[in-house]
Amino acid sequence: MLAIFLKTLPFFAVIGLGYWAGRTRFFSAEATAYLTKFVFYFALSAMLFRFSANLSLAEVWDTRLVIAYLWGTAFVYGIASLVGFLRGLDVPTNAIEAQCAVIGNTGFLGVPMLTLLLGAEAIGPIVLALAIDLIVFSSLIVILITGARDGQVSLRMIRSIGVGLLKNPMIVAISLGFIWSGLNIPIPVPLNDFLALLGGAATPGALFAIGASLALKSAERMQIAGWLSFCKLVLHPLFVGLAALFLFGVDPFKAGVIIAVSALPVAGNVYMLAQHYGVAPARVSAAIFLSTVFSILTVSLVVGWVTTF
Repeated sequence: MLAIFLKTLPFFAVIGLGYWAGRTRFFSAEATAYLTKFVFYFALSAMLFRFSANLSLAEVWDTRLVIAYLWGTAFVYGIASLVGFLRGLDVPTNAIEAQCAVIGNTGFLGVPMLTLLLGAEAIGPIVLALAIDLIVFSSLIVILITGARDGQVSLRMIRSIGVGLLKNPMIVAISLGFIWSGLNIPIPVPLNDFLALLGGAATPGALFAIGASLALKSAERMQIAGWLSFCKLVLHPLFVGLAALFLFGVDPFKAGVIIAVSALPVAGNVYMLAQHYGVAPARVSAAIFLSTVFSILTVSLVVGWVTTF
């Protein structure tokens, strides 16, 4: 376990360095925004395209894994939603809190860190989990918030969801990569080297950007943030693990990967959604901060456990 902790420590150290840079204003809010944009649109997209272009969708797709991840995630989503309704939250706020409980930082933290810790063969299950988060749950929160405000599910809402998915560079990169792979087109050496060079910036850039953005966020309702962090770091990997290992019989290695993915801290894009819709952004930022801090320990414990499978 200590060995795994020491392997994860450099990743969180880069996050800490970014936090210091943002906190001291050595990295301004504008600089952080542009670094995040570079990672999101260029470095991470290059990494995901290169990974998926060298994979076959038929080899990556695992129905049992998809159902297990959906079941475990939906179960925790339901728990967080039930607790929210018992506290008297309205639908938009409840949807944001439930999103915090199940959507981890798979793109910026999971892809670069878990592929190094668990091996390159982990990229298939990671990509599947990331696609489910982006397509299913990112669409669900838009439906819940917009539907609650408009009183109905409109064609305009469905169109905006579709446009939003098409504009997401991670979805575009993964889809283009699988299309490239399906056409059996070899990646030319110069292009592969270009993607490797650009994608290599994703890991340090994403981690630094996470830390710098955390330093710029305000926080409130720390008890609620603690509850949401518990859901994300403990309940989510627990129920995904129960579903994968006992209910649906997922391959042990793949099960370990999606359990590790489920143990990641709250994703930054939840804050972007909260800010966009004006629903409890400070509460979300507190959950992101707390879950990221505690994940230094919990992610190491979970990764150390799943490597025994």
